[in-house]
Amino acid sequence: MFEPWGVLVILIACPLLGGLPLIGWITYALTRKQLSQVGTGNITVSAAFYHGGRFVGILAILSEAFKGVAAVLLTRIFFPDGSSWELIALIALVIGRYWIGRGAGTTNVVWGFVVHDPLVAIFVFFFAGISFAILQSRQVVKFGVLLLFPLFVALLHISDIPRMLAAVALAALMGWIYKKIPDDMNLPTQEGQTESQAMLEFLRGDVYDGLRQRAMVSLDEELDAAIVGEKAATLSQIKRWGYPVPKGWVLAPIDDPELLTEFLQPSELSPLVVRSSAIGEDSEQASAAGQYETVLNVTSPERLQSAIAQVQASYNQPSAVQYRRDRGLNDSAMAVLIQQQVQSVFSGVAFSRDPITQQSDAIIIEALPGSPTQVVSGKVTPEQYRAFVLETENSSSVQLEGEGRVPQALIKQVAYLAYRLEKRYHGTPQDIEWSYDGQTLWVLQSRPITTLLPMWTRKIAAEVIPGVIHPLTWSINRPLTCGAWGKLFTLVLGDRALGLDFAETATLHYSRAYFNASLLGNIFLRMGLPSESLEFLTRGAKLSKPSWESTWENLPGLGKLLKRELSLEKDFKRDYHKLFIPGLSQLAQSDIDNLEPSKLLLRIDFILELLRQGTYYSILAPLSAALRQGIFRVKDGQIDHSVTPEIAALRSLSAIATDAKQVLLEFEPQQVFEQLKQTPEGEKILQEFDELLQDYGYLSEVGTDISVPTWRENPQMIKQMFVQLMQGNEPQSGAKDAINSIFAGKGKRSFVQRRVDIKGRVTEVYSRLLAELRWSFVALEKIWLKSGLLKKTGDIFFLNFDEVQRLIAGRDSRLIQQLDELVKLRRSQFLKDSEIIQVPLLVYGNTPPHPLAPSLLYSDQILQGIGASPGQVEGRVKVLRNLQNVPEIDRDTILVVPYTDSGWAPFLLRAGGLIAEVGGRLSHGAIVAREYGIPAVMDVRGATWLLQDGQRVRIDGSRGIVELSNDLRPE
Repeated sequence: MFEPWGVLVILIACPLLGGLPLIGWITYALTRKQLSQVGTGNITVSAAFYHGGRFVGILAILSEAFKGVAAVLLTRIFFPDGSSWELIALIALVIGRYWIGRGAGTTNVVWGFVVHDPLVAIFVFFFAGISFAILQSRQVVKFGVLLLFPLFVALLHISDIPRMLAAVALAALMGWIYKKIPDDMNLPTQEGQTESQAMLEFLRGDVYDGLRQRAMVSLDEELDAAIVGEKAATLSQIKRWGYPVPKGWVLAPIDDPELLTEFLQPSELSPLVVRSSAIGEDSEQASAAGQYETVLNVTSPERLQSAIAQVQASYNQPSAVQYRRDRGLNDSAMAVLIQQQVQSVFSGVAFSRDPITQQSDAIIIEALPGSPTQVVSGKVTPEQYRAFVLETENSSSVQLEGEGRVPQALIKQVAYLAYRLEKRYHGTPQDIEWSYDGQTLWVLQSRPITTLLPMWTRKIAAEVIPGVIHPLTWSINRPLTCGAWGKLFTLVLGDRALGLDFAETATLHYSRAYFNASLLGNIFLRMGLPSESLEFLTRGAKLSKPSWESTWENLPGLGKLLKRELSLEKDFKRDYHKLFIPGLSQLAQSDIDNLEPSKLLLRIDFILELLRQGTYYSILAPLSAALRQGIFRVKDGQIDHSVTPEIAALRSLSAIATDAKQVLLEFEPQQVFEQLKQTPEGEKILQEFDELLQDYGYLSEVGTDISVPTWRENPQMIKQMFVQLMQGNEPQSGAKDAINSIFAGKGKRSFVQRRVDIKGRVTEVYSRLLAELRWSFVALEKIWLKSGLLKKTGDIFFLNFDEVQRLIAGRDSRLIQQLDELVKLRRSQFLKDSEIIQVPLLVYGNTPPHPLAPSLLYSDQILQGIGASPGQVEGRVKVLRNLQNVPEIDRDTILVVPYTDSGWAPFLLRAGGLIAEVGGRLSHGAIVAREYGIPAVMDVRGATWLLQDGQRVRIDGSRGIVELSNDLRPE
């Protein structure tokens, strides 16, 4: 029984021991430097020497030597000395060192192997020392040792097969890690700590391309942009992905070009092109397009040396220096890229997104016969094309607009190249330079289109806070939401969250909320998760599997997040009883109408403090519910949303309406409430209605928007809903009982249901707090209207919270003087933005143009969306862009709306089907539609713009399809 326990201890303890970031702790304690944030990001002995100096490096060696020795000695507690399990322990140690500790584990293995088998270690060190002295090549020696030590183990222990196999496995693992991890020796020696530079110079051997010795850095290798610039690093990556890139070599800033010029020997038959690859060029922050030199047709070694010097000198040209200063870029260094020159038949540039309109899915291509320099020079007008790539699971095609001398087939090939490279770079728009030599389409350059960054997405944001948003609402919601997201992401990322500005998670365009897709994509990449993770959690999108490597690397942070998820119910119940209920009770008991502004501000600050904790739950609870539903594959129809306030309100209202129909067998819809007053039974119905309004009066058309009146302030909506229910629109018979029966038992459905219930209670608390916040601002506005500080009802919502605080303080005379004009200006802009019918789902850059009509990639007979509520129905379209002047709706009506929130629920009761421009299976409209058995299709792009009142359509809520029938004429 002793050995099995030993195996368990080794396989658990050794990876954890390897993952301990002792080097990082030592370096930070002595130098305050985070190794994960400097250089290559590795936490290794060489990184400690480089960034921390000799003393830090020595301590790093000792700490890693201790790990290797400890792993071997730990194994000897359970197994005989020299057993194969000692090597297995080192393998486990190295795995933990790489996946958790972000290092290669070389020092661990060296010292662990010295203890394991001193004789083999002596032989290996002897041959390695001789080889390094002769060859002066670190790469050759490093990989040579990985061949030598298994060989010596086999020679000296030829009968110990398990030991031989373990040695081979350890060598293979180390070799794989060396290929995966950046080399810390590939950093400029002169930038390392002074006392370490001599040692680093010696150890570098063939550092980077070793042009001082024998090796050459080519685009076939994995290159570091911090050393050779983004241009060369990007081309090396594209080449390794399998795209055609002309053969090339890189001259790092510290390297002597003499050996390279002797090696390449350009000629008339084999000309070269010499290009800049400055540190920071072609990055997301700056393209530096046209700032540095490119020299074509280099045909001799002398001309090559001159061209290299010319390109290097261009880094310090006044215009380039000013360019960097204007963009706040630090002066760095110039690497030089030398490539074989393509003999171009056709060439040009391609933009994977339109950089002019900043909208649509169009790929813009500029092309001409001959060299690509004609296109980028601006001296010749190239042919222009627009292309659209249509890709499904089984096929892809390209639709092309434009004609010219360049073959259509080639332009389509370029379009598909741009489309695929953008996808490779996680949706970041790409500016691509290409050339065609008659046989091969070559990639000469790919860089982000900096004017189209960051990218902002309306998806998800449209569900969290839909509609047109007032400044005050945004100034409250944005810091709450961004802060909560930042808290969750930091929990997972730890020190890798440094440098991320979570305040930039969201912004307003056209007075609508957008999430920062670029930032979220960066966060998900750092977390090791696919870039579509957020849409998976919130909208049920397909999620590709993350790599084991990234999962292992983020395991500690994901473990913390999992712990929060598992304790969510307990934590919320604790805060519910100790924080939220006492807080809401205190707010309900205060006489808000008699408070002066300073007291109202204290009340607002108190509510915001509660909302900060409430926002954390309002994000984590829905994500937890969606994640559990996805993992356990519980269907939407199997979930009971009755705890959700708007669903509970509808059910209660439905019950009261049923009783009212028993009292009023005949009634006039416009006179229902007057008729009910005429009998004692009717009076009882009205009393129940008033109690319901008291219970759910905090709800509004848009629950997350404090500028929208609540049901308590404007009961007309719920009265209209009540009348509609009396007219015969109730949930499908047996639907409620069926749902209750589903969840009467236990199992995976109840495991999901508990999270959905928590989500409903969180929504109730959050909605109540937002209502109290609104009522506080409304009370403050009444005071300012009376004093003349504000002119119209609703003006306060055109201020931001900081301005409200300054006005209450009364010390900002300039703001008081400009207040009337400021409110008028913002109100005018708000009204203009409200008139925009179709806002884009994706916005590029911080100053997007006025939205244009969407680019349609659909058949003219079918629109595709997300199936959210099953069933098929045919009917006539009724487009509702807001909840004002709602017409008559019946079962022949297919409602088409921009989004769905709790306020839309009354109108779904009478409709035959629902089409929404945004939203997913977990949005309010989808939940209500499933509750009442109404087919629904969400996320139909441009629906309110494409469809017209009276058009006849058929919708399939299972497949997410909207089919236009032959009768397309409005009634």
